[in-house]
Amino acid sequence: MIKKPQFNRDDVEVLGRETLYKRFFRVERISLRHKLFKGGWSQSIGREIFLRGNAVAVVLYDPVHDLIGLVEQFRIGAMGEENGPWCYEVVAGMVEEGEQPEEVARRELVEEANITPYHLEFICNFLSSPGGSDEKLFLFCGLSDLSQAGGVHGLPDENEDIHLHCFAADEVFAELLNGRFNNAAALICLQWLQMNRERLRKAHVKE
Repeated sequence: MIKKPQFNRDDVEVLGRETLYKRFFRVERISLRHKLFKGGWSQSIGREIFLRGNAVAVVLYDPVHDLIGLVEQFRIGAMGEENGPWCYEVVAGMVEEGEQPEEVARRELVEEANITPYHLEFICNFLSSPGGSDEKLFLFCGLSDLSQAGGVHGLPDENEDIHLHCFAADEVFAELLNGRFNNAAALICLQWLQMNRERLRKAHVKE
């Protein structure tokens, strides 16, 4: 049995905070100290943190036609990638204040893929890079009829240019670990789908 961590938030003392940058995202420098495994407290430590907030990501799956929907779009962080800065991803978006993750999942599916799922299944949540960011992603699988899906979507006022592709599941899984799906949310969603594919098909495909 995996025990809970020895320490919690009460075992950290924040000594000061300074905002270094604030626009759409925020960067802060935090001075703190925390309890040590060998006893006592650490010295004062300075850490920069990228405050991004919560986000949602959804992998689209059609269990009847055994299709997976992925979106392709330009990503500035992938400029140095061998395959270029256009990435295959799952649908994703930021959680605004007062919103629930499932609400965001449904909204983003309409905006980025013009899809309304007939079922949403929660997968998990995870911290994308806890060493330097507070971002937490909530992952879902959106079951939909993808037989006629595709095309270019997104919000023009946000400069979104998002191309929805639908692939045979076997084709996606054959390419899963070759670097084409080079982001954590897509990899986690697709590996979950690979493990749950037969269960979803049995539950949603009529004989």
